[in-house]
Amino acid sequence: MSRLIPSEDELHAYVDELLDPERRREVELYLAANPAQAARIEGWRADARRLRTALAGLAEQPLNPRLDPRVVRRELRQRRQRRWASAAMLLVALGIGGLGGWQARESILRASNPPMADAVQAHRLFAHASSLDLSVEQPAQLQAWLGKHFRHAGQLPDLSAYGFTPVGARLLSNEQGPAALLLFEDAKGERISLFLRSPGERYARMPSGERVDGQLQARYWSQGAYNYALVSDVSDRRAAQLRTALGIAL
Repeated sequence: MSRLIPSEDELHAYVDELLDPERRREVELYLAANPAQAARIEGWRADARRLRTALAGLAEQPLNPRLDPRVVRRELRQRRQRRWASAAMLLVALGIGGLGGWQARESILRASNPPMADAVQAHRLFAHASSLDLSVEQPAQLQAWLGKHFRHAGQLPDLSAYGFTPVGARLLSNEQGPAALLLFEDAKGERISLFLRSPGERYARMPSGERVDGQLQARYWSQGAYNYALVSDVSDRRAAQLRTALGIAL
């Protein structure tokens, strides 16, 4: 097993902030390339926050082993697994088979893995991170870095007309190979990101589209050898203009 793929114990240690800095960075790279796992980790964090709130002021009382965060997370995971098993049994009981069963399976998989989910997750993790793989002052620096890692990526978009200049990049990875998060910032410190990666098995050719995920909006498309996503705050009115500047036809 690749060291990049963390064990269950390491994921718990990551949530509890017990990993050393080098391993923590490796886990962050893994989560950026695996949105489903990242969502699961966020759920663990939410569970821990709720537990801390519920246990506030009870430090003097004897510890209840059932309130240990790991025990709670394990029980929640088992409940989710039971719900999925019940749903699968219901499909069988209703006699869904053949093409109908396959379509139901595809719908479930697409709902759990929406287009360019890794782009949105990478933006959440790294758009405002204190450290990047590359910090730049001139667009030519980012262009050179992009050409080094992505031979067919083409020319970096010029977004200066909309107030954005490139500030850096983060090199990521997924099962298809390298991916990158290119960051742009305006005079107020607002950031948007341009994410690119090789096509995946489920989205070999990304249909142009857009979707909202929490406070973020992703506009995605395919061009040449890569899939792309422009991720911005959902309230940023410039995003539609940027879409036009990038030649995204929705």
